[in-house]
Amino acid sequence: MVIMHSMENPTEFVQWLRSVAPYIHAYRGKTFVIAFPGELVMAGALPVLAQDLSLLHALGIKVVIVHGSRPQVEEQLALRNVEARFTTNGLRITDAAAIECAKEAAGEIRLDIEAAFSQGLPNTPMAHAAIRIISGNFVTARPLGVIDGADLKWTGVVRKIAYETIHAILNAGSLVLLSPLGFSPTGEAFNLTMEDVAVSAAVSLRAEKLIFISETPLMKDAGDTEIRELSSHQAQAVLDSGCLPQDSAFYLQHAIKSCNAGVPRAHIVPFSEDGSALLEVFTHDGVGTMITYENLESLREATIEDVGGILKLIEPLEADGTLVKRGRELIEREIHYFSVIDHDGVLFGCAALYPFPDEKMGEMACLTVNPDVQGQGDGEKILKHMEARARAAGLTKLFVLTTRTSHWFLRRGFVNATVDDLPKNRQHMYNWQRKSLVLIKQL
Repeated sequence: MVIMHSMENPTEFVQWLRSVAPYIHAYRGKTFVIAFPGELVMAGALPVLAQDLSLLHALGIKVVIVHGSRPQVEEQLALRNVEARFTTNGLRITDAAAIECAKEAAGEIRLDIEAAFSQGLPNTPMAHAAIRIISGNFVTARPLGVIDGADLKWTGVVRKIAYETIHAILNAGSLVLLSPLGFSPTGEAFNLTMEDVAVSAAVSLRAEKLIFISETPLMKDAGDTEIRELSSHQAQAVLDSGCLPQDSAFYLQHAIKSCNAGVPRAHIVPFSEDGSALLEVFTHDGVGTMITYENLESLREATIEDVGGILKLIEPLEADGTLVKRGRELIEREIHYFSVIDHDGVLFGCAALYPFPDEKMGEMACLTVNPDVQGQGDGEKILKHMEARARAAGLTKLFVLTTRTSHWFLRRGFVNATVDDLPKNRQHMYNWQRKSLVLIKQL
């Protein structure tokens, strides 16, 4: 029998549970690569993190863990009175003594992680959990060689991830643990960075998310504004500006690399906040910085040169009554409301965002994708882009009027509404002859 403790506000709890349900449905069966540095282990945060990752696993998310070990390696070197050596670029020179320290540090942390996932005391989040965590020689590496005249010895870089083996383990219901060590076909072990292993694993496994749980605070730009969400291109601009501390820049560099290689989302989350991994995954704003891949050359705000391409896209839908007819002059006047998908100079999709700032609402209109490429996700990309534009403009709700595609919008978070729910100015312009359905989404 389950005994529920009394709650001050049960209604608030139910609303919260309902709010996270879409994330649970969206991520079930998806792969997350979650990487953390050795500093997290030294801070004593490993047991709580294990509980949080176990919860992700219980919700049907496939979890791959990558740990770092830099402070533990430093500790081992100090115990042996061996001086740590680095290149001018900050790369560790892993000599014979250092590789032995790296092996010992990785082995110690691996045992700590396995122990943390074995806890199952009553009245803890891991009560009755029986989680298996599997590690092995899943990372093939090669030496970095000589850089700037320095032989890096046993410092390496990932060459290949055994993704087929890892997929099989994940599908069997176990977690996978990767250490910052790789092995060559000749039987040598190489010292790797946790970030390199994590990015390589996320790309090879086609992970839904790469999450760095870092020792660094939430990133801020040159104007001391918190950085919450960036496209990979915007993130590169922040990186190039030189405003970030070295450790934060290193994480951001690898997050950008993962997104450019096909990982949809990369997150950098400070471990100083309790439950940061769960907050980042299951709340709208999160507690860290999210980097997404968006090719600004293909998805962008429209210019006057795009008017002809937009007309070509929407004319067939105007002819069959799906869209309200617009003339060239109207589109020219309103071109600044439009965004387009541009593939090699050809427009494959468009949409417009009309703001109603007094009600903090925006109308998305004219969402169109070329029939030749429908089904490839361009409509979804445009919707996400327009939602981002609306948020940036301070809008909190997005609405559409549609006669043919209501189910597409309902599947993407819109809900049925009435004309009375529209901004006052838009109510006056409602076309009662078309009887368009009103759908609204909370941003």
